[in-house]
Amino acid sequence: MKKLIVLAAVLAAFCGCAQQEKKKCAAECAGETNPVVENIMARRSVRKYKPQRVERDVLMKIMECGINAPNGQARESWEVRVVDSPELIAGIDSLYRAATGRDGHALFGAPAVAFIAYDTEYDLSQVDCGLLGENMILAAQSMGLGTCCLGGLCRFVNSEAGAPVLERLGLPDTHRLLYAIVFGYPDESPAAKERNMGKVRFVE
Repeated sequence: MKKLIVLAAVLAAFCGCAQQEKKKCAAECAGETNPVVENIMARRSVRKYKPQRVERDVLMKIMECGINAPNGQARESWEVRVVDSPELIAGIDSLYRAATGRDGHALFGAPAVAFIAYDTEYDLSQVDCGLLGENMILAAQSMGLGTCCLGGLCRFVNSEAGAPVLERLGLPDTHRLLYAIVFGYPDESPAAKERNMGKVRFVE
């Protein structure tokens, strides 16, 4: 009888633990305690940065996360150029202001920027580059850095006025600049913008 009582107690404890584990898994799947989901939901586009430099080893880890993104046929069809030289960034700012007539910084004062180029000879290369960039952005967020994707900057660099910058990047002839991501320690905390879940539908 005593053995049966002990066995029942063990089974009850086991079932209780199993139920707790199920609840824990459900909570994690819902994003309540999942650090990856929390990191994604906390990310914001930052347009104001502290002058603090981002260390090279931090940038290298972010780039490593980027190139480990999924990519079609394992082509790694992207090309990435990282600029963290204050002099070169100041030169980009100066050329951008002269060409556009806009005040301020082309990079919002961020101390580092990654230029991402796609392979014009592969029709899905732009998808690869998008996956690469998202990995970088989320990695940076997890390290306490802010980021912002810049399309207008690359439109300028691809133009005649931005030719000196494009030449400095040294991209192969097969690639075209697609977008850039700035990195730095944020000096603002933007509020989240509402998203339209109506654009997501399950097809039965």
